[in-house]
Amino acid sequence: MRSIGLMGGTFDPIHHAHLIVAEEVRYALNLTEMVFIPAGEPPHKAKRTTAPVQDRLAMVELAVASNPHFSISRIEIDRPGPSYLVDTLRLLKEQWGQDVELCFVIGWDSLEDFPTWYKPAEILEQLNRLVVVHRPGYEDNEAYNQQLEARLPGLLQKMCLIEVPQLDISSTELRRRIAEDRPIKYQTPEAVEAYIQAHNLYRYHIEG
Repeated sequence: MRSIGLMGGTFDPIHHAHLIVAEEVRYALNLTEMVFIPAGEPPHKAKRTTAPVQDRLAMVELAVASNPHFSISRIEIDRPGPSYLVDTLRLLKEQWGQDVELCFVIGWDSLEDFPTWYKPAEILEQLNRLVVVHRPGYEDNEAYNQQLEARLPGLLQKMCLIEVPQLDISSTELRRRIAEDRPIKYQTPEAVEAYIQAHNLYRYHIEG
């Protein structure tokens, strides 16, 4: 049976922390591959301007090109409307067949909001694992986990916590640094940095 890890996000821009998390999860769970899914119209970020979707896709393509275990799905880009995970998982199983294990990766900081996502119980039904990776400043807490389970029964059964190297890099901070004309070298792949420069991305927008 194919075991596939799924990394969703705006990737605005993709950076080394994304790639390290993907590789660590793939290795820890012995997955067949890791599939990056750039969001087309992310519902939770509707009020924030992102780089054009084709630019974000191009940067992900550049970032994952050197890893034979990494691939990209355009499923959320090609589908009109908000990119809801529950719909994405259903469509991926239609494409890949039901005989596939799906593991979706989120950060520990996103776990708090997961029970409020669109149809979270149906998301869990379609996943073999909800892979939660540590972020700087977040610690595993049994009482907190039980609170999450009370909000979304079945969550702990599917949840899998993976330790990954901690890199405090964020897309928000990269966009801010670019707008302030500060360096981003070594925080994102060189090909991505060159693409940002060549296409003049993020130069004029600083978020509060």
